[in-house]
Amino acid sequence: MRVGSCPAFVGVETYEFKPITRTSLNLCYIMYEERFYRGITKPQDLICYEVTIKETDLLCCTKVDVKDFIEERVFFYRHQLEEYIRMRPIFKDSLVPVGDDVFAPDIVKAMIKSSALVGVGPMATVAGAIAEFVGRDISPLTDEYIIENGGDIYLKTSTERVISIYAKDSPFSKKIGIRLKPSSSPYGVCTSSGTVGHSLSFGHADAVCIVGISSLFTDGLATCLGNIVKKKGDIPFAIEKGKAYQDVLGILIILGEHMGLWGNIEIVKV
Repeated sequence: MRVGSCPAFVGVETYEFKPITRTSLNLCYIMYEERFYRGITKPQDLICYEVTIKETDLLCCTKVDVKDFIEERVFFYRHQLEEYIRMRPIFKDSLVPVGDDVFAPDIVKAMIKSSALVGVGPMATVAGAIAEFVGRDISPLTDEYIIENGGDIYLKTSTERVISIYAKDSPFSKKIGIRLKPSSSPYGVCTSSGTVGHSLSFGHADAVCIVGISSLFTDGLATCLGNIVKKKGDIPFAIEKGKAYQDVLGILIILGEHMGLWGNIEIVKV
Protein backbone atom coordinates (compact mmCIF):
# COMPACT_ATOMS: atom_id res chain seq x y z
CA MET A 1 0.00 0.00 0.00
CA ARG A 2 1.39 3.40 -0.89
CA VAL A 3 0.99 5.90 1.92
CA GLY A 4 1.95 9.51 1.35
CA SER A 5 1.17 12.40 -0.94
CA CYS A 6 -1.43 11.47 -3.53
CA PRO A 7 -1.47 13.63 -6.68
CA ALA A 8 -4.65 14.34 -8.58
CA PHE A 9 -5.02 10.97 -10.24
CA VAL A 10 -6.14 10.57 -13.82
CA GLY A 11 -7.65 7.26 -12.82
CA VAL A 12 -8.66 5.62 -9.55
CA GLU A 13 -6.17 3.91 -7.26
CA THR A 14 -7.38 0.93 -5.27
CA TYR A 15 -5.58 -1.07 -2.62
CA GLU A 16 -5.92 -4.29 -0.70
CA PHE A 17 -4.89 -4.33 2.92
CA LYS A 18 -1.32 -5.11 3.92
CA PRO A 19 -0.16 -4.61 7.50
CA ILE A 20 1.48 -1.23 8.04
CA THR A 21 3.84 -0.08 10.75
CA ARG A 22 2.55 2.50 13.20
CA THR A 23 4.62 5.67 13.12
CA SER A 24 4.87 8.68 15.39
CA LEU A 25 3.71 11.90 13.76
CA ASN A 26 4.11 15.32 15.34
CA LEU A 27 0.66 16.44 14.26
CA CYS A 28 -2.71 17.32 15.73
CA TYR A 29 -5.28 14.56 15.38
CA ILE A 30 -9.03 14.52 15.06
CA MET A 31 -10.79 11.16 15.20
CA TYR A 32 -14.40 11.02 14.18
CA GLU A 33 -16.28 7.98 15.34
CA GLU A 34 -18.51 7.04 18.24
CA ARG A 35 -18.87 9.66 20.96
CA PHE A 36 -16.69 7.93 23.55
CA TYR A 37 -13.55 8.73 21.55
CA ARG A 38 -14.02 12.46 21.87
CA GLY A 39 -12.31 12.77 25.22
CA ILE A 40 -8.94 11.50 23.96
CA THR A 41 -8.80 13.14 20.54
CA LYS A 42 -9.29 16.84 21.22
CA PRO A 43 -6.49 18.99 19.73
CA GLN A 44 -4.31 20.37 22.50
CA ASP A 45 -3.80 23.73 20.83
CA LEU A 46 -7.52 24.58 20.81
CA ILE A 47 -10.22 24.98 23.46
CA CYS A 48 -12.65 22.08 23.02
CA TYR A 49 -16.15 21.61 24.36
CA GLU A 50 -19.36 19.83 23.47
CA VAL A 51 -22.63 21.50 22.55
CA THR A 52 -25.63 19.19 22.80
CA ILE A 53 -29.15 20.33 21.98
CA LYS A 54 -31.69 17.58 21.40
CA GLU A 55 -30.31 15.32 18.63
CA THR A 56 -27.56 17.79 17.71
CA ASP A 57 -24.32 16.81 19.42
CA LEU A 58 -21.33 18.93 18.41
CA LEU A 59 -17.68 18.76 19.32
CA CYS A 60 -16.36 22.30 18.94
CA CYS A 61 -12.70 23.31 19.09
CA THR A 62 -11.82 26.99 18.81
CA LYS A 63 -9.04 29.42 19.64
CA VAL A 64 -11.29 31.24 22.12
CA ASP A 65 -14.29 29.96 24.05
CA VAL A 66 -17.43 30.76 22.05
CA LYS A 67 -19.59 27.98 23.47
CA ASP A 68 -22.46 30.25 24.49
CA PHE A 69 -22.60 31.81 21.03
CA ILE A 70 -22.53 28.38 19.34
CA GLU A 71 -25.39 27.21 21.55
CA GLU A 72 -27.43 30.24 20.45
CA ARG A 73 -26.75 29.51 16.78
CA VAL A 74 -27.61 25.83 17.12
CA PHE A 75 -30.91 26.76 18.79
CA PHE A 76 -31.55 29.21 15.95
CA TYR A 77 -30.90 26.71 13.14
CA ARG A 78 -32.71 23.88 14.86
CA HIS A 79 -35.75 26.10 15.33
CA GLN A 80 -35.72 27.02 11.65
CA LEU A 81 -35.45 23.39 10.59
CA GLU A 82 -38.07 22.14 13.02
CA GLU A 83 -40.58 24.80 11.98
CA TYR A 84 -39.94 24.18 8.31
CA ILE A 85 -40.41 20.44 8.75
CA ARG A 86 -43.64 21.10 10.63
CA MET A 87 -44.96 23.08 7.66
CA ARG A 88 -43.42 20.83 4.97
CA PRO A 89 -42.97 17.26 6.29
CA ILE A 90 -41.69 15.97 2.94
CA PHE A 91 -38.48 17.91 3.59
CA LYS A 92 -37.70 15.49 6.43
CA ASP A 93 -39.10 12.30 4.93
CA SER A 94 -38.01 12.43 1.29
CA LEU A 95 -35.10 10.25 0.15
CA VAL A 96 -34.91 12.16 -3.13
CA PRO A 97 -34.51 15.89 -3.83
CA VAL A 98 -37.44 18.20 -3.15
CA GLY A 99 -38.50 21.33 -4.99
CA ASP A 100 -37.09 24.78 -4.32
CA ASP A 101 -38.81 27.12 -1.88
CA VAL A 102 -37.97 30.82 -2.22
CA PHE A 103 -39.52 31.52 1.20
CA ALA A 104 -37.45 28.93 3.08
CA PRO A 105 -34.71 29.91 5.58
CA ASP A 106 -31.19 30.07 4.15
CA ILE A 107 -30.08 26.80 5.73
CA VAL A 108 -33.07 25.02 4.21
CA LYS A 109 -32.43 26.55 0.78
CA ALA A 110 -28.81 25.42 0.93
CA MET A 111 -29.81 21.87 1.90
CA ILE A 112 -32.35 21.71 -0.93
CA LYS A 113 -29.82 22.97 -3.46
CA SER A 114 -26.95 20.69 -2.44
CA SER A 115 -29.09 17.57 -2.12
CA ALA A 116 -30.53 18.21 -5.60
CA LEU A 117 -27.03 18.36 -7.08
CA VAL A 118 -26.20 14.82 -5.92
CA GLY A 119 -29.66 13.24 -5.96
CA VAL A 120 -30.41 12.58 -2.29
CA GLY A 121 -33.04 13.80 0.15
CA PRO A 122 -32.30 17.14 1.85
CA MET A 123 -31.93 15.64 5.33
CA ALA A 124 -28.89 13.73 4.06
CA THR A 125 -27.08 17.07 4.36
CA VAL A 126 -28.38 18.19 7.77
CA ALA A 127 -25.35 17.34 9.94
CA GLY A 128 -22.95 18.99 7.53
CA ALA A 129 -25.30 21.95 7.14
CA ILE A 130 -25.42 22.72 10.86
CA ALA A 131 -21.64 22.30 11.17
CA GLU A 132 -21.00 24.64 8.26
CA PHE A 133 -23.51 27.33 9.20
CA VAL A 134 -22.18 27.40 12.76
CA GLY A 135 -18.62 27.55 11.41
CA ARG A 136 -19.48 30.50 9.20
CA ASP A 137 -21.06 32.31 12.14
CA ILE A 138 -18.06 31.93 14.44
CA SER A 139 -15.48 32.71 11.76
CA PRO A 140 -15.24 36.41 12.75
CA LEU A 141 -14.65 35.38 16.37
CA THR A 142 -11.93 32.75 15.99
CA ASP A 143 -9.35 32.32 13.25
CA GLU A 144 -9.27 28.54 13.71
CA TYR A 145 -12.13 26.19 14.46
CA ILE A 146 -13.28 22.60 14.18
CA ILE A 147 -17.00 21.87 14.25
CA GLU A 148 -17.76 18.15 14.25
CA ASN A 149 -21.33 16.95 14.03
CA GLY A 150 -21.73 13.19 14.06
CA GLY A 151 -18.60 12.58 12.00
CA ASP A 152 -19.18 15.48 9.62
CA ILE A 153 -16.59 18.20 10.04
CA TYR A 154 -16.29 21.84 9.03
CA LEU A 155 -12.95 23.33 9.96
CA LYS A 156 -10.52 26.12 9.30
CA THR A 157 -6.94 25.59 10.35
CA SER A 158 -3.52 27.25 10.27
CA THR A 159 -1.92 24.02 11.52
CA GLU A 160 -1.62 20.63 9.89
CA ARG A 161 -4.41 18.35 11.07
CA VAL A 162 -4.92 14.64 10.57
CA ILE A 163 -8.38 13.13 10.50
CA SER A 164 -8.14 9.50 11.53
CA ILE A 165 -10.42 7.18 9.59
CA TYR A 166 -12.77 4.92 11.51
CA ALA A 167 -14.11 2.09 9.34
CA LYS A 168 -15.45 -0.33 11.94
CA ASP A 169 -14.03 -3.84 11.33
CA SER A 170 -11.94 -2.98 8.26
CA PRO A 171 -8.20 -3.58 8.76
CA PHE A 172 -7.68 0.03 7.63
CA SER A 173 -9.75 1.34 10.53
CA LYS A 174 -7.80 3.71 12.81
CA LYS A 175 -4.58 2.89 10.95
CA ILE A 176 -4.72 5.62 8.33
CA GLY A 177 -5.69 9.26 8.29
CA ILE A 178 -6.12 12.20 5.93
CA ARG A 179 -3.66 15.04 6.45
CA LEU A 180 -5.11 18.52 5.91
CA LYS A 181 -2.70 21.34 5.19
CA PRO A 182 -3.09 24.83 6.64
CA SER A 183 -5.49 26.87 4.54
CA SER A 184 -7.11 30.28 4.58
CA SER A 185 -10.32 28.64 3.40
CA PRO A 186 -12.39 26.11 5.37
CA TYR A 187 -12.54 22.39 4.66
CA GLY A 188 -15.64 20.22 4.71
CA VAL A 189 -14.86 16.59 5.55
CA CYS A 190 -17.80 14.21 5.75
CA THR A 191 -18.18 10.46 6.05
CA SER A 192 -20.98 8.04 5.30
CA SER A 193 -21.03 4.40 6.34
CA GLY A 194 -23.26 1.42 5.78
CA THR A 195 -21.79 -0.33 8.84
CA VAL A 196 -21.29 2.44 11.42
CA GLY A 197 -23.83 4.69 13.10
CA HIS A 198 -27.57 5.20 12.75
CA SER A 199 -27.70 7.24 9.53
CA LEU A 200 -29.52 5.61 6.63
CA SER A 201 -27.33 4.11 3.90
CA PHE A 202 -28.28 1.64 1.19
CA GLY A 203 -24.67 0.58 0.68
CA HIS A 204 -22.19 -1.59 2.55
CA ALA A 205 -19.07 0.60 2.64
CA ASP A 206 -17.31 0.86 5.98
CA ALA A 207 -16.38 4.47 5.18
CA VAL A 208 -16.94 6.88 2.32
CA CYS A 209 -15.01 10.03 3.19
CA ILE A 210 -15.23 13.16 1.06
CA VAL A 211 -12.91 16.16 1.44
CA GLY A 212 -14.16 19.40 -0.07
CA ILE A 213 -14.82 23.04 0.68
CA SER A 214 -18.33 22.62 2.10
CA SER A 215 -19.44 20.15 4.76
CA LEU A 216 -23.03 20.68 3.68
CA PHE A 217 -22.27 19.49 0.16
CA THR A 218 -19.80 16.73 1.09
CA ASP A 219 -22.32 15.33 3.57
CA GLY A 220 -24.84 14.77 0.79
CA LEU A 221 -22.22 13.47 -1.64
CA ALA A 222 -20.87 11.00 0.92
CA THR A 223 -24.40 9.65 1.34
CA CYS A 224 -24.85 9.41 -2.41
CA LEU A 225 -21.60 7.53 -3.01
CA GLY A 226 -22.15 5.39 0.07
CA ASN A 227 -25.44 4.20 -1.38
CA ILE A 228 -23.59 2.99 -4.49
CA VAL A 229 -20.89 0.89 -2.83
CA LYS A 230 -22.17 -2.59 -2.11
CA LYS A 231 -19.18 -4.60 -3.35
CA LYS A 232 -15.53 -4.06 -4.30
CA GLY A 233 -16.32 -3.48 -7.95
CA ASP A 234 -18.54 -0.51 -7.09
CA ILE A 235 -15.67 1.54 -5.65
CA PRO A 236 -14.20 2.83 -8.97
CA PHE A 237 -17.66 3.76 -10.27
CA ALA A 238 -18.49 5.67 -7.08
CA ILE A 239 -15.21 7.58 -7.26
CA GLU A 240 -15.75 8.44 -10.93
CA LYS A 241 -19.15 9.84 -10.03
CA GLY A 242 -17.85 11.81 -7.06
CA LYS A 243 -14.83 13.39 -8.74
CA ALA A 244 -17.07 15.04 -11.35
CA TYR A 245 -17.99 17.74 -8.82
CA GLN A 246 -15.56 20.66 -8.95
CA ASP A 247 -15.59 21.45 -5.23
CA VAL A 248 -14.42 17.95 -4.25
CA LEU A 249 -10.76 17.80 -3.21
CA GLY A 250 -10.50 14.10 -2.46
CA ILE A 251 -12.39 10.83 -1.99
CA LEU A 252 -11.54 7.83 0.18
CA ILE A 253 -13.70 4.69 0.16
CA ILE A 254 -13.15 1.66 2.37
CA LEU A 255 -15.00 -1.65 2.05
CA GLY A 256 -13.51 -4.35 4.24
CA GLU A 257 -9.92 -4.94 3.09
CA HIS A 258 -10.40 -2.86 -0.06
CA MET A 259 -9.75 0.85 -0.42
CA GLY A 260 -10.23 3.31 -3.27
CA LEU A 261 -8.59 6.72 -3.33
CA TRP A 262 -8.72 9.78 -5.56
CA GLY A 263 -7.70 13.39 -5.31
CA ASN A 264 -5.02 15.78 -4.19
CA ILE A 265 -5.04 14.53 -0.62
CA GLU A 266 -2.39 12.95 1.58
CA ILE A 267 -2.89 9.65 3.40
CA VAL A 268 -0.72 9.03 6.47
CA LYS A 269 -0.20 6.26 9.00
CA VAL A 270 -1.62 6.86 12.45
